[in-house]
Amino acid sequence: MGIKNRLIIMNFFQFFIWGAWLLTIGAYWFQTKQWSGTEFGAIFSTMGIASLFMPAIAGIIADRWINAEKLYGIFHICGGFVLLGVPMINDPSTMFWVMLLNMMFYMPTIALSITIAYSALKNKGINIITEYPPIRVWGTVGFIVALWIVSLSGFETSAMQFYVAAAASFFLGIYAFSLPQCPPLDKGQKKSLADSLGLKAFKLFKNAKMAVFFIFAMLLGAALQLTNAYGDTFLHDFAKVPEFKDLLAVKFPAIIMSISQISETLFILTIPFFLRRFGIKNVMLFSMVAWVLRFGLFAYGNPSNGLWMIILSCIIYGMAFDFFNISGSLFVETQSNPEIRASSQGVFMMMTNGFGAVFGSRISGIVIDRYFKTAEGFNWHGIWLAFAAYSLVVAVLFAVLFKHKHDPSELETVSL
Repeated sequence: MGIKNRLIIMNFFQFFIWGAWLLTIGAYWFQTKQWSGTEFGAIFSTMGIASLFMPAIAGIIADRWINAEKLYGIFHICGGFVLLGVPMINDPSTMFWVMLLNMMFYMPTIALSITIAYSALKNKGINIITEYPPIRVWGTVGFIVALWIVSLSGFETSAMQFYVAAAASFFLGIYAFSLPQCPPLDKGQKKSLADSLGLKAFKLFKNAKMAVFFIFAMLLGAALQLTNAYGDTFLHDFAKVPEFKDLLAVKFPAIIMSISQISETLFILTIPFFLRRFGIKNVMLFSMVAWVLRFGLFAYGNPSNGLWMIILSCIIYGMAFDFFNISGSLFVETQSNPEIRASSQGVFMMMTNGFGAVFGSRISGIVIDRYFKTAEGFNWHGIWLAFAAYSLVVAVLFAVLFKHKHDPSELETVSL
């Protein structure tokens, strides 16, 4: 099997695991368990807490001691065992600790999968700019397939979604050991104490441009967690309104939300063109504006005559997510030395899915409970408008504060 197909399988199951529960855990939490928004914010923050340190630690280990593909496989197998225990939990506090452990195994695999893919493609002399996005798009396909399986099987509000994720995690963990070898590049060299601990990647913060980039990575990471946490249960809530309860969008909200991931598959393929034509800064700015539209359309949409707004919001999500996450990882690659490639991607993940997720999940849960929840339920119109206003402020600040001149030749360095 060719290297591209092998990486396609890796990406497919990498995001299949997440897609099996990420968007539907809110429905399981609120509709089945009927636990509070503040508690849910704590649960959703587990991926952020884990990302504060696990991707960076995993990057250090992969740069210094263990092949990235082997570490990747070990993490997925361990994560599968933890997922098997989730359905047995009956209280929010225990759920928090179990999901935190699960995220400690899963979150570093995202950065490791990028490291493995970039390494394998470079070793074959394949251009990453043009060839990686079509490979990564299969991760989105995996996310979509998982969503559809969970939704059509009636698992959206059921604990069965975690068993589906566990099965995929076991498969990928075993498969990982067959991937191309990605040995440590920083092994066997004399190092200072800081370098031996793999802390060189944090020196990127000394560069003002990189520091600003990482701050905005955190702020955009918060926006991503908002849509992941509340999108599915937002549509489920329309079941409480008699005129909406029998509509397909309310019965199968995960199917509607999967349009977001379908859109991802299309926008990923446009990234090479947009990067070369507009440059990394503008591509990331397009992402931030897209987040404003994403939340604004949700605020005014409904499953009936406003369904077009919800669908358009899901289409826009593809640009909002891909244009920052993919171009951001490529930007980090261009600014990092090869010997800290995994550590640098780990820092990027730490800022987006670490600090960003904690900030977005915890604060949003508290704010929603305090200002947007009544005896009748959630004020979704106000919630989405507040999120849109937040994203607009981030976009304006990014346009002003992030200084980066477009240089097409810089992007070519990641294909060597």
